[in-house]
Amino acid sequence: MSIFFGYVFLGISLAAPIGPVNAAQLTKGIYGGFGHAWLVGLSAMLADAIYMLIVYLGVFHFLETPFMQTLLWSFGCFVLIYTGVDSIVNAGKEVKMKTVKEKSLKKSFFYGFLLSITNPLSMLFWLGIFGSVLAKTVSTYDINHIILYSLAIFVGLFIWDVTMAFIASSFRKILTTKLLGAISIISGTSLIGFGVYFGVQAFKLLFLS
Repeated sequence: MSIFFGYVFLGISLAAPIGPVNAAQLTKGIYGGFGHAWLVGLSAMLADAIYMLIVYLGVFHFLETPFMQTLLWSFGCFVLIYTGVDSIVNAGKEVKMKTVKEKSLKKSFFYGFLLSITNPLSMLFWLGIFGSVLAKTVSTYDINHIILYSLAIFVGLFIWDVTMAFIASSFRKILTTKLLGAISIISGTSLIGFGVYFGVQAFKLLFLS
């Protein structure tokens, strides 16, 4: 059991670093409530599952090619800058704190998935961290233990998702409209910053490598 909880903690550690998904969860939770923030995190977990499957199948060697890395960095740059600018532009608009249309729940889900699946840092993090963990696990345990410990990682991801959703929705209840707008601007600026970083990495791969 101690090994299982160790992998749960690994899952929390993988999700905890501040990045685009956490920033998006905070914004969505403040404006839409717990459900929207939770769905952003849940869809990011789906993207993580896809990366985990890629590691299992050994396809990550294809993703490590310069062409694919440049493409991923460039697309991630576009998505993050676009969503960051959108967050800043909408920060000055009136915040509706009472109800959110049901259809926007789907938008929150796809928003989180797109942010995570187009994040090269997430890809490299999973391929590097989980790839090394998987290599060690395969050499030590059988397939049943591998599945069990992989599930433990997702338990950790889920715990962090619920925690972030709770924090974001709690802020929503206590903050004023002006503060919410300020947080939206900060969050948008953060996303743009990540986008610029991704763009720089794409430029280096394209012209300096």
